[in-house]
Amino acid sequence: QVQLVESGGGLVQPGGSLRLSCAASGISFGIFAMGWYRQAPGEQRELVATITSRGRTNYADSVKGRFTISRDNAKNTVYLQMNDLKPEDTAVYYCKTEPNYGSGTWGQGTQVTVSS
Repeated sequence: QVQLVESGGGLVQPGGSLRLSCAASGISFGIFAMGWYRQAPGEQRELVATITSRGRTNYADSVKGRFTISRDNAKNTVYLQMNDLKPEDTAVYYCKTEPNYGSGTWGQGTQVTVSS
């Protein structure tokens, strides 16, 4: 019943911007913290940013100052605004619920490629 669907990925040039969206269904979205993760080819999945149900945010050092996580509880959607994109940001980006119990739920991922 719980479903997260990412969208907004694509191919962008270095220095460009992209906004990812994650639409949630099957949960009381407004009470869940949410996270964005990414996984580059051959690399471990890493945490990018989190946002609590009340809007408190945390970021990986590698994206701090460039990425912004936000949420619209009325739309059951969490966003990741990515600015000044670098080739090192190339990865599959996943959203995830961050419950204080259980393992959470992953979305299917959306590909972000930063290349000239």
